[in-house]
Amino acid sequence: MSIQIRDVNCQFERESLIRPFGFKGGYMNRIWQVAALMETDDGVQGLGLGTQNVLWSDKRVFASTSESGGNCLMFAITAYALQLIKGRTFENPIDLQDQIFDEVFSYAKKITGQPHLNETFALNALVPVDNAAWIVYTRKNGLTNFDSMIPTDYRAAFSHRHDKVGSIPIASYGMSLDEVRKLVEQDGYFILKFKLGSPGTQQEMLENDMSRIEEIHQAIGDTEVSHTEDGKIPYYFDANGRYENKETLQKLLDHARKIGAIDQIKIIEEPFPEDYKVDVSDLGVIIAADESAHTAKNVEERIALGYRAIALKAVAKTLSMTIKMAHAAHKHSIPCFCADLTVNPVLVEWNKNVAARLAPMPGFDVGLLETNGHQNYKHWDRMKTYHPNPDASWIKSRNGVFTLDEDFYARGGGIFEDSSHYMSILEE
Repeated sequence: MSIQIRDVNCQFERESLIRPFGFKGGYMNRIWQVAALMETDDGVQGLGLGTQNVLWSDKRVFASTSESGGNCLMFAITAYALQLIKGRTFENPIDLQDQIFDEVFSYAKKITGQPHLNETFALNALVPVDNAAWIVYTRKNGLTNFDSMIPTDYRAAFSHRHDKVGSIPIASYGMSLDEVRKLVEQDGYFILKFKLGSPGTQQEMLENDMSRIEEIHQAIGDTEVSHTEDGKIPYYFDANGRYENKETLQKLLDHARKIGAIDQIKIIEEPFPEDYKVDVSDLGVIIAADESAHTAKNVEERIALGYRAIALKAVAKTLSMTIKMAHAAHKHSIPCFCADLTVNPVLVEWNKNVAARLAPMPGFDVGLLETNGHQNYKHWDRMKTYHPNPDASWIKSRNGVFTLDEDFYARGGGIFEDSSHYMSILEE
């Protein structure tokens, strides 16, 4: 069914963080939450949400202006994309994104002054637009659940139906070992995402990271957990492109082997800069692509370089692009998992819908979903009330696991229901 958009709107609000959130050499203090609205020629509306992350999307833009300045640029791209869509006709949101992306990306490069801008920057700006398009698409076609929403040609990559999804919190550089122990021993998390790539020179980074891994292994390495084949706590490390060459990463892995931690390293995410293209198949651990996999084409490129997992971010790169990326990985039998962008509670459910349907990562018997908003937003409890179903059983993880029942699958985690709060900011 062809869908024509006659009107659009967008607005944002800032959410403060508990403390500055640092990575990639920068610090964020507030995160912009964006609401986009589309209305069809026959009056069907769709609300889409997005969370902006300029630092993650392209640190050059973040460094080139103020924090608010970078967010203004990204929001301008969202508004531009919506104006492009006004009056346009499309069959499905993937088709719509294919129609507008090149023009949106050209505009993004122009206003940021970055001729080599990361495609992810434009994709991050398009998340609320894409989500609004998906809601319009479901309402126009009478679709009521996530499974029926996925186009037929892409469904094989989303054929699982987990009843449990592991919740992965983040452990930043500065998190103390006592806090790490609490997450595992008291809060029940069975897998954490540890930030590596410490500040400083490559040698300083390596020494600090080796020390960090050793401290972590001594603190929690003997912990027995559920949901893993060997019963040992798994390590998931994210270096955010800080390792400039393979040799330096090999030294880190050699140290992990020396201290007996190597077998518990299940994922190392994005260790190298995007333009450092080297075969990683001989490193002996699963190397996952995140920032470097902007598109399905990039997924194919990284798989050819020996990457053995893809971190999917429907909340950062749009659901439309994520569907194509998962499809590309599935063709090569490469597993995927879902990583976060410190998003709001409604967007957690968009990501959770994807994580619930992906084949499990090697060594795990559940889906995996990183979510760290509860650790970082100052007003997370208030933000939860903006979800259409804030008290649903599948909203909150228990002992590090989201339990997904028939209600979750029937309601799609609540993503098909409009948030009254975010609708209200569009009326301001």
